[in-house]
Amino acid sequence: MRQDSIRFLETLINTPSPSGQEMRGQAVWLDYVRQFAEETFTDHYGNAVAILNKGGTPRLMLAAHADEITMAVNYITEKGFIYVRRQGGIDPAITKAQRVLIHTQKGSIRGVVGNVAPHLTKANAERKLPRIHDLFIDIGASNRKQAQQMVRIGDTITIDRGFERMGENLAVARAFDNRAGTFAVAEALRLLKESGGAGSSLIPEVCVVSNVMEEVGLLGARQIAYSLNPDIALVVDVTHATDVPTISKEQHGDISLGDGPTITRGIGNHPIVVDRLDSVASKMGLPLQYETTSSTGGTDTDVIFWTRGGIPSALISLPDRYMHSPVEMIHLGDLDNIPRLMAGFAESIKKDEEFKVLIPEIR
Repeated sequence: MRQDSIRFLETLINTPSPSGQEMRGQAVWLDYVRQFAEETFTDHYGNAVAILNKGGTPRLMLAAHADEITMAVNYITEKGFIYVRRQGGIDPAITKAQRVLIHTQKGSIRGVVGNVAPHLTKANAERKLPRIHDLFIDIGASNRKQAQQMVRIGDTITIDRGFERMGENLAVARAFDNRAGTFAVAEALRLLKESGGAGSSLIPEVCVVSNVMEEVGLLGARQIAYSLNPDIALVVDVTHATDVPTISKEQHGDISLGDGPTITRGIGNHPIVVDRLDSVASKMGLPLQYETTSSTGGTDTDVIFWTRGGIPSALISLPDRYMHSPVEMIHLGDLDNIPRLMAGFAESIKKDEEFKVLIPEIR
């Protein structure tokens, strides 16, 4: 992966982007993609779009969500300690004793999630897993009045853990879910632009999207898919790498870091779009892994594919160890192959091509 891309990834990861408060992360993303796009814009809720080959047909949307799981200030005690609400899939058991940033109108302030030493707790409490309303944050305030001068109810809270390399190919951070995805769609735009963009043989209009509020209900994807009304959509998110102890492969599938991104087969993943991704990956020599889903996959694909009259869609996922934790781990080679796959897919599309399931006649 080129050094400019690594720097962009690190900046994107290290910029807090809570659900519903993604503005700072979206600013970083837009600043990067503007150099490759013919047009950029945002909508009322902060979904961000960059367009290449405007007016081409069909319209291809490459989408990933910008937000990360967070907490929010819910209650302040008389002594100035803060209790929280969950925003997305925060795990209270691993959130204790973490350093956090509380994002206020005046800027970010530091705090710690309190963790009482085990020899000061009762035996039954020691064995009990904490719930979200058991967590409290210490910001060093002496009382409620002082704390209220620093924070307000509803201020968002992120874990204070940034991007770090581990050896040559691995990286660790909070929030690879899913800034890795918004990085990938931005890099796909770069690759298409550098291969010639609108002046090349690129046929479709490519709308690259960094959408909001996935972690709290797939909300931004509903908004932007409806307004853009694409003919085809590729969605990028993370998936659980199962190559670590304690995970049942029989239950969760066989997904490993370093073996390539995954393609999901089944339900809303359009079979012809999936087959095209397979074919493009094969021609480009890109490794792929496969997974399937039941009724839903828990990603923006679930709402994009049924928007309007139905948008042919497919999910590409980045294997991610320890998802929804401060130490998510990815393989940079897997990530680097996702924009290459999406760019190859875009370049494979023919003018006015339709991705439509054909029903055979019964004779």
